[in-house]
Amino acid sequence: MQAFVIDAFSFCQLNEHRKGSVLIADLPRLSEEIANNQGSLQWSLDGGKDKIGHPQLTLSVRGEMQVMCQRCLTQFAFKLDSESVLILAKDEDKADEIDALLNNDEVDVVVGSKTLDVMDLIEDEALLEIPQSPKHAVCPDVTLDSPVAASVAEVAADASKKASPFAVLKKINGRT
Repeated sequence: MQAFVIDAFSFCQLNEHRKGSVLIADLPRLSEEIANNQGSLQWSLDGGKDKIGHPQLTLSVRGEMQVMCQRCLTQFAFKLDSESVLILAKDEDKADEIDALLNNDEVDVVVGSKTLDVMDLIEDEALLEIPQSPKHAVCPDVTLDSPVAASVAEVAADASKKASPFAVLKKINGRT
């Protein structure tokens, strides 16, 4: 992954703007969490100040990733369309103070840096947006040719061969 390092405070003070795209394959933590690492993410980063004057970064990340459905175990496209606002603080104590002052769940207060890696921010944002248990809205019909469907069919066939618990009870009671 190619690092893109900025001085976060200077970036905000100068109201800078950057945008670009990054290959998903270049984001190692994200690649581990999704079904395949094909595709790219488009991003934009804007510096500025909030209403009170705190340095603020606005990060937008968009793209499409392949995730694994936890219901049918097939891949599907997850559309990422995220925007987050980050208020910068000089240290942890100041971050806690600003967070309490703002009392806003829509804004994250983070410790800023003169060597902030934007690619790490982009990867963090994408990771936070992936559902904990991704699922299709409606799972597609799984054909019996797929290994997953064949495995499910075998389990179902084995279950149907087992005697019903009620049949076993009838035999024990002698009512066969």
